[in-house]
Amino acid sequence: MSIKDWPADERPREKLLQRGATALTDAELLAIFLRTGTPGKSAVDMARDLLSEYGSLQALLGADQPRFCQSNGLGDAKYAQLQAVLEMARRHFAEILQRGNALTSPEVTRAYLSAQLRGYSYEVFACLFLDNQHRVIQWEELFRGTIDGASVYPREVAKRALFHHAAAVIFAHNHPSGINEPSQADKQITDKLKQALGLFDIRVLDHFIVGDGQPFSFAEHGLL
Repeated sequence: MSIKDWPADERPREKLLQRGATALTDAELLAIFLRTGTPGKSAVDMARDLLSEYGSLQALLGADQPRFCQSNGLGDAKYAQLQAVLEMARRHFAEILQRGNALTSPEVTRAYLSAQLRGYSYEVFACLFLDNQHRVIQWEELFRGTIDGASVYPREVAKRALFHHAAAVIFAHNHPSGINEPSQADKQITDKLKQALGLFDIRVLDHFIVGDGQPFSFAEHGLL
């Protein structure tokens, strides 16, 4: 059965307009992006197949062009369209959190970090530098690679914080696996960074891990 033959309140587009985007599943959101399915399959069926093939929405959105285009029903045009959507999302949240804006919404902060860090096939450790009113000074990607004591250097983080005259920071890094639970190494490096920055009276407000679903907050889980 074609999606247009479904009850109105079950069609992804109508459901989004009536109840908002958060009411939709990953497959329904992806179906709206795809717009059409393939012979014998609706856009929702195709979306479910793609999510099963890739294992997660994050893996699909982060696939490189050759990998993305080899999937049934996808191609260069869809890849270009997806990259444009992702970049618009990044720029949208970058404008919201532009220099001088105060961090007033945890939801916007999470969305910004997700837009910046999802899609990498390797780990990226980054930092939001803030003034004493928690206004954004700068966002920087500081390290790339596995997050452990050998790859994230507290001294370098402190140097960047002092360079920006930051009074507070929010750390974030991604887990390409999609698992957003902190590892022991994540906890250890967070403690080292907090101790190093504490010597300069620079507060660590939070450390987010970006994976599948909502980014994990160290502060909300009592790990700071």
